Amino acid sequence: MKLTCGIVGLPNVGKSTIFSALTKAPASAENYPFCTIDPNVGVVDLPDERLDFMASVFQPKKKIPASVDFVDIAGLIKGASKGEGLGNQFLANIRETTVIAHVVRCFDDPDIQHVRDDAKTDAPIDPESDILTIDFELAQADLDTINKRQEKITKQIRALGKEEEKKFAHYTTAVAKIKPLLTDGKCARMAELTDEEREAVYDLHLLTIKPQVYVCNIDEDTIASGTNKYVEVVKKIAAEQKSEVICICGKFEAELSDLESAEDKKEFMDSVGLKESGLTVLSRTVYHLMGLRTFFTGGPDECRAWTIHAGDKAPQAAGVIHTDFEKGFIKAEAYTVDDLRQYGTEAKIKEAGKYRQEGKDYVVQDGDVLFFKFNVTK
Repeated sequence: MKLTCGIVGLPNVGKSTIFSALTKAPASAENYPFCTIDPNVGVVDLPDERLDFMASVFQPKKKIPASVDFVDIAGLIKGASKGEGLGNQFLANIRETTVIAHVVRCFDDPDIQHVRDDAKTDAPIDPESDILTIDFELAQADLDTINKRQEKITKQIRALGKEEEKKFAHYTTAVAKIKPLLTDGKCARMAELTDEEREAVYDLHLLTIKPQVYVCNIDEDTIASGTNKYVEVVKKIAAEQKSEVICICGKFEAELSDLESAEDKKEFMDSVGLKESGLTVLSRTVYHLMGLRTFFTGGPDECRAWTIHAGDKAPQAAGVIHTDFEKGFIKAEAYTVDDLRQYGTEAKIKEAGKYRQEGKDYVVQDGDVLFFKFNVTK
């Protein structure tokens, strides 16, 4: 499933540095605006201690993790919704993503230009203004989308009458909640929508309704505490917007990603008091914001993490492995990674009565280990 996270922000806030550390891809990261023009795309393996544990038990020939697709999108400036800078391209790229990782500069450095209003003016470090700049531009783009759709709906109602109007009841109430927020430069995700209203506006693909995580790009001196005056501003805004916040030192993560051995990485993280990489936290957060969950298969040949949507049933999970598994689904034999951790082997899991037989209505849970029985007749 091709779901992507778009890394967005003003120019020079550290988007490309973080992207490069994530993917070890050679994204440009020079100190001038619009260095990133075409969106860089990278596939990032999702670190998962559960998969590592399974591999320690089964000793497989291969270990295959789940992954997340990240897209490094060109920096945005004031006026993007009107086509300023690379605005039109920025908006088109972000519209194609599932989740937004909004990088906000939360560090001082006089050697790195900070851009907000235009590419020629050095702006002060002010996370609130930075966030408001991007939110306003995205909100204006969403307003334009809604207004264009309204023109089409109005014509349909005029042509087909009141019965047609009833079909748009949930859409109308949803827009009534969203539009005032957008007019104020706020995000559509702040609207309290019912499931029906959310479904009614889904095909608008509004930019500001997408799930979002704020990524505070901090300096090395802030790693230990995990916060500073800039981060606290971002946290306050995120709480109002129902968004999450992650602190990452792009410079540190870039250096960490260059280390080869796990021992060197651990020693480097220990030196600043980190138990896990900030990029690991980001990848895991994005994965869950996309509504994705993981089940596992294990054996001597391969231990693998498979990606499904939250709420998927056993046949759908089987179909992720192979379409024939879903077509001819009979049952799933199941236990959890925690069961394996507790009992040590599949045989002992069975002895303890924890080895389950699940049918086609079973909703697969994150952390399940599954073996599918199927039959496809030709």
